[in-house]
Amino acid sequence: MTNENRRSIPFIYKMAASLLVFIGMFILACLFGAAETTIKDVWLALTTNVKNETTLMLREIRFPREVAAIFVGAGLAVSGAIMQGLTRNPLADPGLLGLSAGANAALAIMIAFLPSANYLLITLACFLGAAAGTVMVFGIGAMTKGGFSPLRIVLAGAAVSGFLYAVAEGVGIYFKLSKNVSMWTSGGLIGTSWGQLDVVVPVITVGILISLLLARHLTILSLSEEVAVGLGQKITQIKTILFIVIILLAGASVALVGNMAFIGLMVPHVVRAMVGTDYRLILPMSAISGAAFMLLADTLGRTLHSPFETPVAAIVAVMGLPFFLIIVRKGGSVFS
Repeated sequence: MTNENRRSIPFIYKMAASLLVFIGMFILACLFGAAETTIKDVWLALTTNVKNETTLMLREIRFPREVAAIFVGAGLAVSGAIMQGLTRNPLADPGLLGLSAGANAALAIMIAFLPSANYLLITLACFLGAAAGTVMVFGIGAMTKGGFSPLRIVLAGAAVSGFLYAVAEGVGIYFKLSKNVSMWTSGGLIGTSWGQLDVVVPVITVGILISLLLARHLTILSLSEEVAVGLGQKITQIKTILFIVIILLAGASVALVGNMAFIGLMVPHVVRAMVGTDYRLILPMSAISGAAFMLLADTLGRTLHSPFETPVAAIVAVMGLPFFLIIVRKGGSVFS
């Protein structure tokens, strides 16, 4: 799509279309699964106190699962967009640059040493792990001359991710917790509860709101740090806040669904094809599009081999890996 075509359709119409797709995906996600329901069942579960087997299933199993899909998809998409803007790296993604692996390793260590830890402590551990993964990746990237080139950061991310995944697996094997760790890190929404959402949803919501407030600064940083300094921006403070936002979004998402790569890579590229390079438009559109994509992936996972489930992480990887290879081949400009 050319820049001229992008400008020809007002952003409000694009956002409205994205919201309609999102609402449609939410309805489909509520209707289909191992136990198929009707529009009437969904409506009764949402608007009344009617208690029967179907409405209870929707309220206690399917609704929290789809709310989790919405916030995880939005959080990962926004964090990926921020990473790509801050690093000016088209291959940036929380799942590819060590954040998800760090959160996974911290989660495994927490389960091993504090098996009775509540969900809040587990989430805090994921934040610390995501921060550690970030520091390791960018520390390795800064050790060599030439700055943070996209290739060097991706290679550092692959190395750090491999190491941290090995740590998680080693902890699981040594403490005989492999099954528990695998259940957390396999990348799924099975068993999501309202109690877990009470912890994670506020964190992701606050992270997205802060990113929207800093969207104009991010747009300038994504073009040139020299320009940002010339315009009087406090780039160190802004970059610090945005990295904290990335850690919050990625850590909360991993605490809820485990490792989930490629969403933060794919969605921002597709969104930029629709709205251009202004992050005041990219971030809200990424949140809506990421939520809709995650709902689609979860619905496919529940219906492809019903009543058995296909892991959501596998669904996302099948779609994301070819996308990643195309971006690498095109040098990051495929949807720019």
